[in-house]
Amino acid sequence: MTLVRAKKHLGQHFLTDKNIAAKIVDSLRPDIGYHQVLEVGPGMGILSDFLLQKPDLEVSLIDIDTESYEYLQKKYPALGKRLINADFLEMDFAAYFNGPMGIIGNFPYNISSQILFKVLDNRQQVVEVVGMFQKEVAERCNSKPGSKEYGILSVFLQAYYKVEYLFTVKAGVFNPPPKVLSAVIRLTRNKTETLGCDEKLFWQVVKAGFNQRRKTLRNAVSSLINKEKMTNEPMLDLRAERLSVDDFVKLTNMITNNR
Repeated sequence: MTLVRAKKHLGQHFLTDKNIAAKIVDSLRPDIGYHQVLEVGPGMGILSDFLLQKPDLEVSLIDIDTESYEYLQKKYPALGKRLINADFLEMDFAAYFNGPMGIIGNFPYNISSQILFKVLDNRQQVVEVVGMFQKEVAERCNSKPGSKEYGILSVFLQAYYKVEYLFTVKAGVFNPPPKVLSAVIRLTRNKTETLGCDEKLFWQVVKAGFNQRRKTLRNAVSSLINKEKMTNEPMLDLRAERLSVDDFVKLTNMITNNR
């Protein structure tokens, strides 16, 4: 079988170390309540080889790269319709999966944030995610209030998922090697069904706060608040990076109650 060429425009860096591949796959925990798993961007199947050895998993693969898709068709003919040639970001999960599921992948670094927001959009179905990201993105996902890495993605993910930084991966185990370090993280859906606030407004407040992160929240979210009613609210004198998820929920409710 002809090997698949890594394509720069798709952000492809194929993992070549089987020990790391096995370690990533072993980080999945279907015993927490799922058996369906979707691998995103399988490339030549180094993770897939280990996934398909797990008898308790029903594995599907999705790759936008037609060359990868054709390669994997020959490699895994038994997968049939569970091998999907499509864009993960455009995928309708309900059309392919019934019930809870996990997601795994050596994710393309150029769309890693979009992948995570896609997960958030499907948070009622996605129980767990194990994935390889650029180290900087992995740290951002896992960062805590007060750190320079803490931002929009940190707050949104941590509102609905427990985020664990599992391990760092050096560039030399990829073909071609990326110019950055990589890291594997795990997201586990928490018990939060609703945040206890106007969630649309919550997203607006978080985005506005971090889009002007050098400003105090009083200035950054000024278009969202009643300035006269919230003159003496001390939380507004902080910058967004100081607020936890719970703080942002409280602030959102304050804004709602003072309109």
